[in-house]
Amino acid sequence: MAKWASYYLIRIEFLGFRYHGWQKQAKLKSVQGMIDKTMLFILGHEEFKTLGCGRTDAKVSADDFAFELFVNESFETEVLLNRLHKELPSDIRAKSVDIVDADFNIIQDSKIKEYHYYFSSGEKSHPFNAPLIRDFGELLNIELMQEAAQVFMGTHNFKRYTSKPTANTVFEREISLSVIEKNTRFVDAYSPTEAYVFKVRSKGFLRYQVRLMVGALVDVGRGIWTLENLKESLSNYEGLQVRHIAPSSGLILHKVEFYAP
Repeated sequence: MAKWASYYLIRIEFLGFRYHGWQKQAKLKSVQGMIDKTMLFILGHEEFKTLGCGRTDAKVSADDFAFELFVNESFETEVLLNRLHKELPSDIRAKSVDIVDADFNIIQDSKIKEYHYYFSSGEKSHPFNAPLIRDFGELLNIELMQEAAQVFMGTHNFKRYTSKPTANTVFEREISLSVIEKNTRFVDAYSPTEAYVFKVRSKGFLRYQVRLMVGALVDVGRGIWTLENLKESLSNYEGLQVRHIAPSSGLILHKVEFYAP
């Protein structure tokens, strides 16, 4: 007999700047901690569980994050969505609530994830951009970085693009999108003129992989690395970890797709 009576797939979006990532941690403010606090208020008891589609680093934001709610009550999805709208803080917003069955696995059924990393080049950016657009503090060679981004396309061993792997870590990952484009999303009076976004898509990423990929691209843009250095970091995967990890505040989980729940 299943432990839980009802299962819901809930999609949310959030500004991660004041949170220590999704995962609940003792004495630290997390998105999951805020979700659980909100569900406790809505339900009036602790007989429930939440499980996210993955982890995010501190200060990382999301356009599209998903978690599964395990509970013994049944809700109309619109009723639960409206309660979440009412009770969640202003930097977390519920987008949808769908019923799933006990066989749905929010981790294994993830089909694709797409991350966007926003950054600026040239003049120092206005402080109001800090939560979403990373200022690297110097002029970058964007055209060379765009060429470098194409090097990541395809299947590669990303052993040098992760931290503290376990004995069971699978380092080979297929990258189906890797491009740098002009920022057209965050455009206002405070936005830097020279702002860009790195878009990358795969079925799954290693710990810190996207931020290390951005770090490598920025080193190319700074002239510290050549395109050959970047290619070598993928072919010679037994070398040292890529040294430059980009700060987390420019990173946004843009999209999560699932096999049909």
